[in-house]
Amino acid sequence: MDPATLIGFVVSLVALLIFMVMEGADPTSLLFLPAIILVIVATFGAAMSSQTMDDLKKMPAWFKMAVMPAKVPPATEQIQTLVTLAERARKEGLLALEAQVKAIEDPFLKRGLQMGIDGTDPEELRAVLESEISAKKAEDKVAAKFMNAMGGYAPTIGIVGCIVGLMNVMGNLSNPEALGPMIAAAFVATLWGVMAANFWFLPMGAKILRVSELQAAQMELLVEGITEIQAGTSPRAVRLKLTSLIPPSEVAKEAA
Repeated sequence: MDPATLIGFVVSLVALLIFMVMEGADPTSLLFLPAIILVIVATFGAAMSSQTMDDLKKMPAWFKMAVMPAKVPPATEQIQTLVTLAERARKEGLLALEAQVKAIEDPFLKRGLQMGIDGTDPEELRAVLESEISAKKAEDKVAAKFMNAMGGYAPTIGIVGCIVGLMNVMGNLSNPEALGPMIAAAFVATLWGVMAANFWFLPMGAKILRVSELQAAQMELLVEGITEIQAGTSPRAVRLKLTSLIPPSEVAKEAA
């Protein structure tokens, strides 16, 4: 799991537990299995019903993107790779990159360079790569929308659980001693719904969008590098242009 995601989850939960202790509530009251099953399973089911079967097949990748470390190599590392390729292309021509392209692991960079080596028109090459970036952004938005949908359904489903619990309370008015615990248990479902939405599902949706932004920004950086290599731009100019596209903090960190 991504350390930042794990820390965020833990901090949120610890804050709740501390609040409960300071208020004199019993933290173990959260471990109410019926409420957990209702909120988690029903929320998941409701969100699934808003997707297509093709979408649902991608869910493992969505959850992986939401909780695992982002696969985004340092921008400075990518710039160095592009500058090295530009140096060779400048000295020996684009065709000289054919062997190096086969060793590149990044599929986007590999496709772009291969198109350049094959003599694809620069404007067409840029259009194709930018379309691929747009398609990726659109797909990632679907994943984030799924997580946000769960964040929207969870509180309402928690209220459903609360209503069911209160119905049970109304059926046992003849036993006043049991009413207190039963009412408390009824509200646990509402707590789980609000907690699941705001501690997990909505942050997971935001995390997917952030990772998507980072990956798209790097792909855009690669597009600029590929087009400059194809144009025969000097390695020094390639480095300066690409460096201007990344946040100053990353440049300063590399310099340090």
